[in-house]
Amino acid sequence: MTTLDYLLTSCIGAAATARMTRLMHVPAELCDAPGNGDATVAVTRAEIAYAMNVLLFRDLLERVPEGKAYTEDAVASGRRVFFDHGAVRSVKIAANGQLPCGEAAITRFLAPLGYRLNENYPLPRLKMMGRAYVHADLPEDIPQFFVSELEVERFSPEFQAAVGRVVASSVDPLDARDLDLLKELEARRSLPLADAVTLLQSLVRCFARQHDVPALDDYELLLKESQEMAWIATEGNAFNHVTDRVPDLHALSAEQQQLGRSIKPAIEEAARGTMRQTAYRAAQVERVFRTPNGCVVRRVPGSFYEFISRDRVRNADGEEVLDLGFDSSNATAIFKMTSADGAAATMAKAA
Repeated sequence: MTTLDYLLTSCIGAAATARMTRLMHVPAELCDAPGNGDATVAVTRAEIAYAMNVLLFRDLLERVPEGKAYTEDAVASGRRVFFDHGAVRSVKIAANGQLPCGEAAITRFLAPLGYRLNENYPLPRLKMMGRAYVHADLPEDIPQFFVSELEVERFSPEFQAAVGRVVASSVDPLDARDLDLLKELEARRSLPLADAVTLLQSLVRCFARQHDVPALDDYELLLKESQEMAWIATEGNAFNHVTDRVPDLHALSAEQQQLGRSIKPAIEEAARGTMRQTAYRAAQVERVFRTPNGCVVRRVPGSFYEFISRDRVRNADGEEVLDLGFDSSNATAIFKMTSADGAAATMAKAA
Protein backbone atom coordinates (compact mmCIF):
# COMPACT_ATOMS: atom_id res chain seq x y z
CA MET A 1 0.00 0.00 0.00
CA THR A 2 1.43 3.37 -1.01
CA THR A 3 1.13 6.51 1.09
CA LEU A 4 -1.46 7.79 -1.38
CA ASP A 5 -3.48 4.57 -0.98
CA TYR A 6 -3.38 4.94 2.79
CA LEU A 7 -4.51 8.56 2.68
CA LEU A 8 -7.45 7.71 0.42
CA THR A 9 -8.40 4.54 2.28
CA SER A 10 -8.52 6.50 5.52
CA CYS A 11 -11.13 8.78 3.94
CA ILE A 12 -13.22 6.58 1.63
CA GLY A 13 -12.30 2.95 2.35
CA ALA A 14 -10.33 0.35 0.42
CA ALA A 15 -12.93 -0.50 -2.23
CA ALA A 16 -13.55 3.12 -3.28
CA THR A 17 -9.80 3.80 -3.26
CA ALA A 18 -9.19 0.87 -5.61
CA ARG A 19 -11.90 2.14 -7.97
CA MET A 20 -10.49 5.67 -8.07
CA THR A 21 -6.86 4.66 -8.56
CA ARG A 22 -7.94 2.28 -11.32
CA LEU A 23 -9.88 5.10 -12.98
CA MET A 24 -7.35 7.93 -12.71
CA HIS A 25 -3.82 8.50 -13.90
CA VAL A 26 -1.58 8.53 -10.82
CA PRO A 27 1.80 10.27 -11.12
CA ALA A 28 4.64 7.75 -11.13
CA GLU A 29 6.33 9.63 -8.30
CA LEU A 30 3.36 8.83 -6.04
CA CYS A 31 3.27 5.13 -6.89
CA ASP A 32 6.59 4.31 -5.24
CA ALA A 33 6.07 5.70 -1.73
CA PRO A 34 5.25 2.92 0.77
CA GLY A 35 2.82 3.94 3.49
CA ASN A 36 1.41 0.87 5.27
CA GLY A 37 -0.03 3.02 8.03
CA ASP A 38 3.34 3.80 9.60
CA ALA A 39 2.70 6.89 11.72
CA THR A 40 6.33 7.97 11.31
CA VAL A 41 6.08 8.23 7.53
CA ALA A 42 6.44 11.82 6.24
CA VAL A 43 3.66 12.54 3.76
CA THR A 44 4.71 15.06 1.12
CA ARG A 45 2.65 18.05 0.08
CA ALA A 46 2.36 16.51 -3.39
CA GLU A 47 0.78 13.35 -1.94
CA ILE A 48 -1.70 15.35 0.14
CA ALA A 49 -2.54 17.61 -2.83
CA TYR A 50 -3.13 14.69 -5.17
CA ALA A 51 -5.20 12.78 -2.62
CA MET A 52 -7.38 15.87 -2.13
CA ASN A 53 -7.92 16.09 -5.88
CA VAL A 54 -8.90 12.42 -6.10
CA LEU A 55 -11.50 12.93 -3.38
CA LEU A 56 -12.87 16.04 -5.08
CA PHE A 57 -13.01 14.25 -8.43
CA ARG A 58 -14.95 11.41 -6.82
CA ASP A 59 -17.38 13.83 -5.20
CA LEU A 60 -18.09 15.58 -8.50
CA LEU A 61 -18.82 12.29 -10.28
CA GLU A 62 -21.57 11.63 -7.74
CA ARG A 63 -23.11 15.01 -8.62
CA VAL A 64 -22.69 14.88 -12.41
CA PRO A 65 -24.30 11.74 -13.92
CA GLU A 66 -22.91 12.28 -17.44
CA GLY A 67 -19.40 12.64 -16.05
CA LYS A 68 -19.82 9.41 -14.11
CA ALA A 69 -21.12 7.61 -17.21
CA TYR A 70 -18.15 8.86 -19.22
CA THR A 71 -15.66 7.61 -16.63
CA GLU A 72 -17.40 4.22 -16.50
CA ASP A 73 -16.92 4.01 -20.28
CA ALA A 74 -13.26 4.88 -19.80
CA VAL A 75 -12.70 2.10 -17.27
CA ALA A 76 -14.55 -0.41 -19.46
CA SER A 77 -12.29 0.44 -22.40
CA GLY A 78 -9.12 0.26 -20.32
CA ARG A 79 -8.44 4.01 -20.38
CA ARG A 80 -7.53 6.19 -17.43
CA VAL A 81 -8.78 9.72 -16.84
CA PHE A 82 -6.01 12.31 -16.69
CA PHE A 83 -7.29 14.92 -14.24
CA ASP A 84 -6.03 18.19 -15.74
CA HIS A 85 -7.64 20.81 -13.52
CA GLY A 86 -10.56 21.59 -11.27
CA ALA A 87 -12.41 24.88 -10.93
CA VAL A 88 -13.87 26.64 -7.92
CA ARG A 89 -15.69 29.97 -7.58
CA SER A 90 -15.36 32.57 -4.83
CA VAL A 91 -16.83 35.94 -3.89
CA LYS A 92 -14.74 39.06 -3.36
CA ILE A 93 -16.57 40.58 -0.42
CA ALA A 94 -15.15 41.61 2.94
CA ALA A 95 -18.26 40.61 4.92
CA ASN A 96 -17.96 36.90 4.07
CA GLY A 97 -19.04 35.47 7.41
CA GLN A 98 -16.17 33.51 8.96
CA LEU A 99 -14.48 32.93 5.60
CA PRO A 100 -11.62 35.05 4.22
CA CYS A 101 -12.53 37.45 1.42
CA GLY A 102 -12.64 36.05 -2.12
CA GLU A 103 -10.16 33.51 -3.38
CA ALA A 104 -8.22 33.64 -0.10
CA ALA A 105 -10.76 31.12 1.21
CA ILE A 106 -9.11 28.67 -1.19
CA THR A 107 -5.57 29.95 -1.74
CA ARG A 108 -4.81 29.92 2.00
CA PHE A 109 -4.39 26.15 1.71
CA LEU A 110 -3.31 25.87 -1.94
CA ALA A 111 0.03 27.54 -1.11
CA PRO A 112 0.94 25.13 1.71
CA LEU A 113 -0.03 22.24 -0.57
CA GLY A 114 2.61 23.40 -3.05
CA TYR A 115 0.55 25.42 -5.50
CA ARG A 116 1.81 28.68 -6.99
CA LEU A 117 0.07 31.29 -9.11
CA ASN A 118 0.74 30.59 -12.78
CA GLU A 119 -1.27 33.32 -14.54
CA ASN A 120 -4.18 35.75 -14.21
CA TYR A 121 -7.17 35.59 -16.55
CA PRO A 122 -9.46 38.64 -16.50
CA LEU A 123 -13.09 37.78 -17.27
CA PRO A 124 -14.55 41.27 -17.85
CA ARG A 125 -17.86 40.14 -19.35
CA LEU A 126 -18.55 38.16 -16.18
CA LYS A 127 -17.09 40.82 -13.85
CA MET A 128 -14.76 38.19 -12.48
CA MET A 129 -11.06 37.47 -12.26
CA GLY A 130 -9.73 33.99 -12.91
CA ARG A 131 -6.39 32.74 -11.63
CA ALA A 132 -4.65 29.47 -12.44
CA TYR A 133 -2.57 27.73 -9.78
CA VAL A 134 -0.07 25.03 -10.75
CA HIS A 135 1.71 22.59 -8.47
CA ALA A 136 5.37 23.48 -8.05
CA ASP A 137 6.60 19.88 -7.61
CA LEU A 138 4.73 18.06 -10.39
CA PRO A 139 3.22 20.78 -12.61
CA GLU A 140 2.22 18.50 -15.50
CA ASP A 141 0.88 15.62 -13.38
CA ILE A 142 -0.96 17.11 -10.40
CA PRO A 143 -4.25 18.86 -11.35
CA GLN A 144 -4.20 22.64 -11.56
CA PHE A 145 -6.76 24.84 -9.81
CA PHE A 146 -8.66 27.50 -11.73
CA VAL A 147 -10.01 29.83 -9.03
CA SER A 148 -12.42 32.55 -10.10
CA GLU A 149 -13.39 35.54 -7.98
CA LEU A 150 -16.59 37.51 -8.47
CA GLU A 151 -15.88 41.25 -8.14
CA VAL A 152 -18.98 42.26 -6.20
CA GLU A 153 -18.18 45.98 -6.22
CA ARG A 154 -18.77 46.10 -10.00
CA PHE A 155 -22.48 45.30 -9.61
CA SER A 156 -25.50 47.35 -8.52
CA PRO A 157 -26.06 48.32 -4.87
CA GLU A 158 -29.09 46.00 -4.74
CA PHE A 159 -26.99 43.11 -6.02
CA GLN A 160 -24.23 43.83 -3.51
CA ALA A 161 -26.74 43.87 -0.66
CA ALA A 162 -28.17 40.52 -1.77
CA VAL A 163 -24.68 38.98 -1.93
CA GLY A 164 -24.04 40.23 1.58
CA ARG A 165 -27.23 38.62 2.86
CA VAL A 166 -26.39 35.30 1.20
CA VAL A 167 -22.79 34.91 2.39
CA ALA A 168 -23.01 36.59 5.82
CA SER A 169 -23.73 33.24 7.48
CA SER A 170 -20.64 31.50 6.03
CA VAL A 171 -18.78 29.27 8.46
CA ASP A 172 -15.12 28.29 8.25
CA PRO A 173 -14.57 24.53 7.84
CA LEU A 174 -10.94 24.92 9.00
CA ASP A 175 -10.33 25.16 12.74
CA ALA A 176 -7.26 26.33 14.63
CA ARG A 177 -5.69 22.86 14.50
CA ASP A 178 -6.10 22.73 10.72
CA LEU A 179 -4.49 26.15 10.33
CA ASP A 180 -1.56 25.05 12.47
CA LEU A 181 -1.11 21.95 10.31
CA LEU A 182 -1.12 24.12 7.19
CA LYS A 183 1.65 26.28 8.68
CA GLU A 184 3.65 23.16 9.47
CA LEU A 185 3.08 21.78 5.98
CA GLU A 186 4.19 25.04 4.39
CA ALA A 187 7.36 25.14 6.48
CA ARG A 188 8.35 21.46 6.19
CA ARG A 189 6.64 20.47 2.91
CA SER A 190 5.43 17.31 4.64
CA LEU A 191 3.39 16.11 7.61
CA PRO A 192 3.32 12.96 9.75
CA LEU A 193 0.82 10.46 8.37
CA ALA A 194 -1.88 10.88 11.04
CA ASP A 195 -1.76 14.67 10.72
CA ALA A 196 -1.92 14.42 6.93
CA VAL A 197 -5.13 12.37 7.16
CA THR A 198 -6.67 14.85 9.61
CA LEU A 199 -5.83 17.81 7.38
CA LEU A 200 -7.00 16.06 4.22
CA GLN A 201 -10.43 15.38 5.70
CA SER A 202 -10.74 19.04 6.69
CA LEU A 203 -9.62 20.33 3.29
CA VAL A 204 -12.30 18.35 1.48
CA ARG A 205 -14.94 20.07 3.63
CA CYS A 206 -13.79 23.42 2.19
CA PHE A 207 -15.37 22.50 -1.16
CA ALA A 208 -19.01 22.96 -0.27
CA ARG A 209 -21.57 25.69 0.37
CA GLN A 210 -20.55 27.25 3.66
CA HIS A 211 -23.52 29.63 4.02
CA ASP A 212 -27.15 29.01 4.96
CA VAL A 213 -29.95 28.18 2.55
CA PRO A 214 -30.43 31.33 0.42
CA ALA A 215 -33.67 33.26 0.18
CA LEU A 216 -35.48 32.79 -3.14
CA ASP A 217 -35.90 36.56 -3.52
CA ASP A 218 -32.15 37.06 -3.18
CA TYR A 219 -31.42 34.24 -5.62
CA GLU A 220 -33.71 35.72 -8.26
CA LEU A 221 -32.17 39.17 -7.78
CA LEU A 222 -28.67 37.72 -8.20
CA LEU A 223 -29.75 35.76 -11.26
CA LYS A 224 -30.71 38.94 -13.10
CA GLU A 225 -27.18 40.37 -12.92
CA SER A 226 -24.90 37.35 -12.59
CA GLN A 227 -25.72 33.72 -13.24
CA GLU A 228 -22.31 32.97 -11.77
CA MET A 229 -23.21 34.51 -8.41
CA ALA A 230 -26.59 32.78 -8.49
CA TRP A 231 -24.67 29.51 -8.90
CA ILE A 232 -22.48 30.38 -5.91
CA ALA A 233 -25.61 31.09 -3.86
CA THR A 234 -26.71 27.46 -4.20
CA GLU A 235 -23.38 25.63 -4.63
CA GLY A 236 -20.87 27.79 -2.74
CA ASN A 237 -17.25 26.63 -3.09
CA ALA A 238 -18.12 23.20 -4.45
CA PHE A 239 -16.03 22.02 -7.39
CA ASN A 240 -17.59 23.77 -10.37
CA HIS A 241 -16.08 21.25 -12.78
CA VAL A 242 -13.33 18.70 -13.25
CA THR A 243 -11.46 18.30 -16.53
CA ASP A 244 -10.11 15.27 -18.35
CA ARG A 245 -6.96 15.88 -20.42
CA VAL A 246 -7.37 13.94 -23.67
CA PRO A 247 -5.09 13.57 -26.72
CA ASP A 248 -7.70 14.24 -29.44
CA LEU A 249 -10.53 16.53 -28.38
CA HIS A 250 -12.21 16.58 -31.79
CA ALA A 251 -12.48 12.79 -31.88
CA LEU A 252 -13.77 12.69 -28.31
CA SER A 253 -16.37 15.38 -29.02
CA ALA A 254 -17.68 13.50 -32.05
CA GLU A 255 -17.84 10.26 -30.05
CA GLN A 256 -19.77 11.88 -27.19
CA GLN A 257 -22.22 13.54 -29.61
CA GLN A 258 -22.90 10.16 -31.19
CA LEU A 259 -23.66 8.78 -27.73
CA GLY A 260 -26.26 11.53 -27.30
CA ARG A 261 -24.57 13.23 -24.38
CA SER A 262 -24.97 16.95 -23.79
CA ILE A 263 -21.51 17.93 -24.94
CA LYS A 264 -20.98 21.47 -26.19
CA PRO A 265 -21.09 21.30 -30.01
CA ALA A 266 -18.37 23.93 -30.46
CA ILE A 267 -14.79 23.39 -29.33
CA GLU A 268 -13.18 26.45 -27.76
CA GLU A 269 -9.63 26.95 -29.05
CA ALA A 270 -7.14 29.29 -27.42
CA ALA A 271 -5.90 32.15 -29.60
CA ARG A 272 -2.38 30.68 -29.50
CA GLY A 273 -3.74 27.42 -30.97
CA THR A 274 -2.14 25.04 -28.46
CA MET A 275 -5.08 24.40 -26.10
CA ARG A 276 -8.69 23.35 -26.76
CA GLN A 277 -11.69 22.86 -24.43
CA THR A 278 -15.26 21.62 -24.46
CA ALA A 279 -17.70 20.32 -21.83
CA TYR A 280 -21.01 18.71 -21.00
CA ARG A 281 -23.72 21.09 -19.87
CA ALA A 282 -24.19 21.36 -16.11
CA ALA A 283 -26.20 18.73 -14.30
CA GLN A 284 -29.57 19.97 -13.10
CA VAL A 285 -29.96 19.70 -9.34
CA GLU A 286 -32.71 20.39 -6.82
CA ARG A 287 -31.96 23.04 -4.23
CA VAL A 288 -33.94 24.44 -1.30
CA PHE A 289 -34.74 28.16 -0.98
CA ARG A 290 -36.30 30.16 1.83
CA THR A 291 -39.47 32.19 1.26
CA PRO A 292 -41.72 34.14 3.68
CA ASN A 293 -44.14 31.21 3.51
CA GLY A 294 -41.62 28.44 4.11
CA CYS A 295 -39.08 26.56 2.02
CA VAL A 296 -39.46 25.66 -1.65
CA VAL A 297 -37.42 23.47 -4.01
CA ARG A 298 -36.23 24.59 -7.44
CA ARG A 299 -34.17 22.91 -10.17
CA VAL A 300 -31.00 24.88 -10.88
CA PRO A 301 -27.67 24.28 -12.66
CA GLY A 302 -25.11 22.30 -10.69
CA SER A 303 -21.59 21.25 -11.66
CA PHE A 304 -20.29 19.79 -14.92
CA TYR A 305 -17.56 17.74 -16.59
CA GLU A 306 -15.05 19.27 -18.99
CA PHE A 307 -12.48 18.04 -21.52
CA ILE A 308 -9.22 19.64 -22.62
CA SER A 309 -6.32 18.91 -24.95
CA ARG A 310 -2.93 20.58 -24.63
CA ASP A 311 0.05 20.67 -26.98
CA ARG A 312 3.71 20.63 -26.08
CA VAL A 313 5.56 23.89 -26.73
CA ARG A 314 9.05 25.36 -26.36
CA ASN A 315 9.50 27.55 -23.30
CA ALA A 316 11.83 30.55 -22.98
CA ASP A 317 14.75 28.21 -22.25
CA GLY A 318 14.10 26.15 -25.35
CA GLU A 319 12.76 23.19 -23.36
CA GLU A 320 9.72 21.26 -24.57
CA VAL A 321 6.95 21.52 -21.98
CA LEU A 322 3.20 21.06 -21.86
CA ASP A 323 1.22 24.25 -22.45
CA LEU A 324 -0.41 24.58 -19.03
CA GLY A 325 -2.06 27.92 -19.78
CA PHE A 326 -5.72 28.83 -20.17
CA ASP A 327 -7.52 31.44 -22.26
CA SER A 328 -9.89 34.15 -20.99
CA SER A 329 -12.21 33.82 -23.98
CA ASN A 330 -12.38 30.03 -23.60
CA ALA A 331 -13.05 30.35 -19.88
CA THR A 332 -15.90 32.81 -20.45
CA ALA A 333 -17.52 30.40 -22.92
CA ILE A 334 -17.08 27.43 -20.58
CA PHE A 335 -18.69 29.40 -17.73
CA LYS A 336 -21.89 29.40 -19.79
CA MET A 337 -22.27 25.66 -19.14
CA THR A 338 -23.67 26.52 -15.69
CA SER A 339 -25.94 29.24 -17.05
CA ALA A 340 -29.60 28.27 -16.89
CA ASP A 341 -30.33 29.86 -20.27
CA GLY A 342 -26.83 29.77 -21.78
CA ALA A 343 -26.38 26.02 -21.51
CA ALA A 344 -29.83 25.38 -22.93
CA ALA A 345 -29.18 27.76 -25.83
CA THR A 346 -25.82 26.13 -26.49
CA MET A 347 -27.40 22.72 -26.71
CA ALA A 348 -30.24 23.98 -28.91
CA LYS A 349 -27.70 24.86 -31.59
CA ALA A 350 -26.77 21.19 -31.81
CA ALA A 351 -30.35 20.07 -32.43
